[in-house]
Amino acid sequence: MPDAEPGPSARQVELLEAAYAYALANGLADLSLRPLATAIGSSPRVLMFLWGSKDGLIKALLRRAREDELGFLARLDRADGRAPADLAGAVELVWSWLAAAERRPLLRLWAEAYARSLVEPDGPWAGFARTTVDDWLGVLAARQPAPERDAPDGAARRTLALAVLRGALLDLLATDDEPRVTGAVALQLSLLRASR
Repeated sequence: MPDAEPGPSARQVELLEAAYAYALANGLADLSLRPLATAIGSSPRVLMFLWGSKDGLIKALLRRAREDELGFLARLDRADGRAPADLAGAVELVWSWLAAAERRPLLRLWAEAYARSLVEPDGPWAGFARTTVDDWLGVLAARQPAPERDAPDGAARRTLALAVLRGALLDLLATDDEPRVTGAVALQLSLLRASR
């Protein structure tokens, strides 16, 4: 049996975390290895050695950002008694996570990666948008009661819920007007609950 590939070294993990903090603060659109390396106490040569290319580093940073998102989704899946047992409750809980001010850097990075994956489908961003849509639809489906989830309009209901979340998130990132956007999400939730 062949040996398993070794995992990342402690230094690689440390540099990835530092690069991730840099990406959260500065984005990825204009990422240049020299300023990044200087900011995190490394060199472009070391970054190229560890990740093979700038695209390899961007892929690693996108995986790291996705870990934060998936961590939240996992916590939602194993939440205690306050976990929502319906689609509207899941949207409410997800929105409270998205609307928190401390998440803005991560969500700006998410929005950048989402948009880039739509216009650069073969680059390091490849598949990011589709994967994140599938992740969130899966969470929403898991929260729909079986009769609603399996109904002919079950997929449409969770797609609409996701569209509301994504639109509200983009509005929030653009305006930082959390009370207004949260009010709009609450209105949509009341309509969703009334249509059951």
